Amino acid sequence: MQYQTISLQKVDHVMVVNLSDTMNDPLGMARLSVELTEICAEIAWDEEVRVIVITGSGEKSFSLGTGLNRAVSGTGEEEEMKLFYIAEPIAKMDRPVIAAIHGDAIGQGLEMALACDIRIAVETSRFGMPQIKAGLIPWDGGTQRLTRLVGRGKALEMIFTGETIDAKEAYRVGLVNKVVPPQELMSTVMSMAQEMAAKGSIALRYTKEAVYQGMDLTLEQGLRLEADLYLLIHTTKDRTEGIKAFREKRVPKFEGK
Repeated sequence: MQYQTISLQKVDHVMVVNLSDTMNDPLGMARLSVELTEICAEIAWDEEVRVIVITGSGEKSFSLGTGLNRAVSGTGEEEEMKLFYIAEPIAKMDRPVIAAIHGDAIGQGLEMALACDIRIAVETSRFGMPQIKAGLIPWDGGTQRLTRLVGRGKALEMIFTGETIDAKEAYRVGLVNKVVPPQELMSTVMSMAQEMAAKGSIALRYTKEAVYQGMDLTLEQGLRLEADLYLLIHTTKDRTEGIKAFREKRVPKFEGK
């Protein structure tokens, strides 16, 4: 299928989702929302894909402004808002998702990056939630995901002021996992993605499920979930292959079964 706002490239078991650099108009945002939803559903059925990389064709791919202040009518009805969700399809993916941020991650673009599991940015990147300056609040998951990632105090500071922070500060507070020179971004991201993809795909999915679902459970409930998923792993062919490879002192060949 041909997409207008996104291009795809599969590299072994890694799917690279490349966003267009022209997403700062309502029509483009609506189209991106639809295409992201379709692509994420497509990837979910592709057992060969073990890791997803979200990146962009330019420095503004994660800089999507305040979003709905130009796109949604004064009523702000929920159905109308759903036309512009871009973080939710990514957040629902059951496989590791890495954001490769070439430039700034601003507004809804930062909310999209927050929906990824790991964020790697370049040294010149800036990060911010400027919605408050337009009399709005983050609405695509920003108030929830930013708080869970950097803590309530820092999240409130960023949202209340609408000011940006640089890559060094973003790394310090845990907003990004790595900061690299621009020329090293994709090599760093792909190296990490391919290293993950070499692991058992079922183990990757179960780990993500345990971490994210566990955040909404009590410690006792989370430990039970972890134990249940660990036991399920033992019923898979990948677990058998892992044991066999260890005994034979070779790299395991996981099949996701």
